[in-house]
Amino acid sequence: MNRVVHPIEQESFRRLRARLDTSHLPPLTRAVVERIVHSAADLEYAGDLVMNEGELAQAHAALHAGAAVVADVEMVAAGITRRETVCRLRDARSGPGLTRSAHAVRLAYEEVGPGALWVIGCAPTALEELLTLDASPALVIGLPVGFVGAAESKAALRESGLPAVSNVSEKGGSAVAAAALNALLYHPVPPESEESL
Repeated sequence: MNRVVHPIEQESFRRLRARLDTSHLPPLTRAVVERIVHSAADLEYAGDLVMNEGELAQAHAALHAGAAVVADVEMVAAGITRRETVCRLRDARSGPGLTRSAHAVRLAYEEVGPGALWVIGCAPTALEELLTLDASPALVIGLPVGFVGAAESKAALRESGLPAVSNVSEKGGSAVAAAALNALLYHPVPPESEESL
């Protein structure tokens, strides 16, 4: 089902592209960069984001084949449109050496198992916890924000070798993490071969 794009959004993307040339980027990378820049009105994200087109293509296929989507917080979940998400923060409890966000990741993994798309936009400890699990994710959108642990957790994500979207700086947040997932949701699915029908 095609998404109807509001004229204000069309004009916003036109202005974004007038100020930032993304034409050299591969299709899914371009979609993610543009949607994140659009969500934050922050052109600096174009030079801050780290992702791989091949990993995005595999994640895009998994997402459109029905892979589970997990959000670290309700703010991320609320920003993801056209798709149900799993967010277990309300059920989570903190304890010695365990933040509520980290416990929520454990609970979510127990529910969804391997192959999910994880969207982390708030808590560095949620991303750190995910990296301790054998989650075999389709993709980790790791864009937590903050001055304590955010950049470090994103560096650890990149070092892990997991398929990921991250950024180098402390910037991030729920809106940009949701935007990255929405970019994959909104990007068209290649049509099936007509001969296979």
